[in-house]
Amino acid sequence: MQFVMEKEIRKILEEIGENPDREGLKNTPERVIRMYEEIFRGYDKKQSPELTTFPNDKDNIGYHGIIIDKGEFCSTCEHHMVPFFGDYFFGYIPENKIIGLSKIKRLIDWHSARLQIQERLTREIVEDFVGQMQPHGVILILKARHLCQEIRGVRKKKGEMITSEVY
Repeated sequence: MQFVMEKEIRKILEEIGENPDREGLKNTPERVIRMYEEIFRGYDKKQSPELTTFPNDKDNIGYHGIIIDKGEFCSTCEHHMVPFFGDYFFGYIPENKIIGLSKIKRLIDWHSARLQIQERLTREIVEDFVGQMQPHGVILILKARHLCQEIRGVRKKKGEMITSEVY
């Protein structure tokens, strides 16, 4: 498989007018393959994050307010294979268990590490979280810039798309 990908990346370089044997490009096919393995790790079910939980009962934590985590994410547009990236706002109301905050970040990163559209990405993260945690409620808001509209097509800088999913 790797040999086939290297060959195809060389063909792409040639098609855009480059010489794949040029000094600066000699190792580019191998680097691109390693990059794809990293940024598309979300297809590997073995890398799916385990959600570490803690009991949320009156003898332990007993918290039933909303827990909010804010962070950044980056994914890849399935239509043009360029990045889209931005901020997320994730909130949930726990039932019988709470989750370590780093696990929310890992869950978002794992789902983002695939070819995506923002609307589906938002829904998949919430569905996965609900399936594993059974919370009282969840809200996820993704606010992202899409390079497919900034560097090509309409070429509008800093436009943002906002999606939300509520359970």
